Amino acid sequence: MTKIDAIELEFLTMQDYEELKEAMILAYANLDEPYWEKYHLEKLISIFPEGQVVIKANGVLAGCALSIIVDYNSFEDQHTYNDITADYTFNTHDAEGDVLYGIDIFIKPEFRGLRLGRRLYDFRKEICEKMNLKSIMFGGRIPNYHKYEEELSPKQYIEKVRLKEINDPVLNFQLSNDFHPTKIIKNYLEGDAASKEYAVLLKWDNIYYERPSKKPRATKTVVRLGLVQWQMRKYNSFEDLMQQVEYFVDAVSGYRVDFAIFPEFFNAPLMEPYNHLSLPNSIRELANYTEAIRDKFSELSISYNINIITGSMPLVKDDGILYNVGYLCRRDGSVEEFEKIHVTPDEARDWGMRGGRKLKTFDTDCGKIGVLICYDVEFPELGRILADQGMDILFVPFLTDTQNGYSRVRNCAQARAIENECYVAITGSVGNLPRVHNMDIQYAQSMVFTPCDFAFPANGIKAEATPNTEMILVVDVDLDMLRELNRFGAVRNLRDRRKDLYELRLK
Repeated sequence: MTKIDAIELEFLTMQDYEELKEAMILAYANLDEPYWEKYHLEKLISIFPEGQVVIKANGVLAGCALSIIVDYNSFEDQHTYNDITADYTFNTHDAEGDVLYGIDIFIKPEFRGLRLGRRLYDFRKEICEKMNLKSIMFGGRIPNYHKYEEELSPKQYIEKVRLKEINDPVLNFQLSNDFHPTKIIKNYLEGDAASKEYAVLLKWDNIYYERPSKKPRATKTVVRLGLVQWQMRKYNSFEDLMQQVEYFVDAVSGYRVDFAIFPEFFNAPLMEPYNHLSLPNSIRELANYTEAIRDKFSELSISYNINIITGSMPLVKDDGILYNVGYLCRRDGSVEEFEKIHVTPDEARDWGMRGGRKLKTFDTDCGKIGVLICYDVEFPELGRILADQGMDILFVPFLTDTQNGYSRVRNCAQARAIENECYVAITGSVGNLPRVHNMDIQYAQSMVFTPCDFAFPANGIKAEATPNTEMILVVDVDLDMLRELNRFGAVRNLRDRRKDLYELRLK
């Protein structure tokens, strides 16, 4: 290997041609026509100059990467190199296309083993992201396949390369750069005897790609959360309670938050007038306020331009059964309901409450979210199902009376953030309600958890409120960091699951 003192990445110019030709002859010594003619490169530079790049080491051309943009829907997966390049005219280049197609990449032999090829691939990835292209694709040669053609099919060969049982320097390098095989192509590159004219269609997906839309609305990537750590206190009326709710919505709106979240059963003070009734009857009296509270929250979400997670409230549905439900009130005026799936033994025994059956993610203007009410977060299956549906942020409104109950919610919520590679925001109530049975004491510390990886806090805690104190917690979370974690994290809990061994599904 050559010792390198200086590395430069430059756009290809025609002044590089003679040096490029010499380097290609060395790099492709086993091909009949190893180098590009001048007019080929002139065409590429004229139609897509930013897609043609050379890497220079110590001032010497060490490698090159050439590419075009194509509308991939115009091709079938079983295409050839001639199809993609339009018989080397490059008339297939489409500036409005969606895929960056690599037509050549090489490193001069004397510079191999120095990871210069990785720099060229990284450059392509940057171009793909910058131009908002869906993916990078190319037909990858398998130059050692001719040694195994008698005993292995191309599919078997690729699998053995993937498992490191066979060394293929080209395919190994591409796999190590996060490209994944999608198809085996026959008769791809005419004259490639080493690969027996087979190629592997390789793909790298741009996780930042946004489908072009005529709508002026865009999903935010940095999202601001406003957690309301609610103080339980006496309220004389429904209007008094909602005045306090609006106070908090107004407060977090001053920080331009995207989501405000309230705790589970934050409206419990309204049960005080019914304290003389049995527990099942008093909770059903509280349920009579739920629809009015939902409607008021929806008004607030519109007027303050905030998506609101309403916490949860009791609701008697048409079947006469009592459920624990909450609402996502979007700032566009739409409202959706979520349910507590697992009610606690106390909720079932004292109130006659039943668990719901609704479990799904919700699309918002700030990514895809999920909501699990209190006890539900202690069941890892629910969070994983929501993660499989693309959840970015999990909201957990909770109500716990003791510190050990809170610890169950807190520790399980943090586990959900790690295993599902998402943000988790939990918020609860503090204080006392001496005149409300079954709601007399509360313990809470609201928090926002993150995955545990280099880009996040080492302890997985983004922010935390003061325990047992009424306050708001305002926190920014970056959704793009989740995309990077999913692809490049030190560990990848979602991608590394052994789906060949086990599965999880929603009935």
